[in-house]
Amino acid sequence: MKKWLFAAGLGLAMAASASVQAAESIAVVNMGNLFQQVAKNTGVTKTLENEFKGRASELQGMENSLQSKMQRLQRDGSTMKASDRSKLEKDVMAQRQAFSTKAQAFEQDRQRRSAEERGKLVTRIQGAVKKVADDKGYDVVLDTSTVAYAGSDVKDITADVLKQVK
Repeated sequence: MKKWLFAAGLGLAMAASASVQAAESIAVVNMGNLFQQVAKNTGVTKTLENEFKGRASELQGMENSLQSKMQRLQRDGSTMKASDRSKLEKDVMAQRQAFSTKAQAFEQDRQRRSAEERGKLVTRIQGAVKKVADDKGYDVVLDTSTVAYAGSDVKDITADVLKQVK
């Protein structure tokens, strides 16, 4: 009986020691916060805005022109000659179709470029997480948004990763 109690006690001590060692090799990182900070610091948003500024201005001009023609048609359509009204209606329809096509292509291109830039940022952040984890000896790094509870033994390395990315 004493041997059994001794073995059980020794087993519990080893399990407690293993859980402390496991907690020391686990860290957490706030990926959402990192992504926002790195995107802000690298100016990705401004880069994308500048890249698409010309096309956005062109679309805005097209939209304004289309709206003015539609207002003219609505306002003066009943007093216009039938041929003039028909011509204006066809012009509005053609311009509306061209605007719709350009706007759709613009949005697809903007989303594609945004996804490319997000992918680059994620790759940079993941590389920094790996480097910090390797340097500090962490075996597992989890995103804080996926962890239901992290005790005080679990280290948050978000600040260290942010320094590494810069």
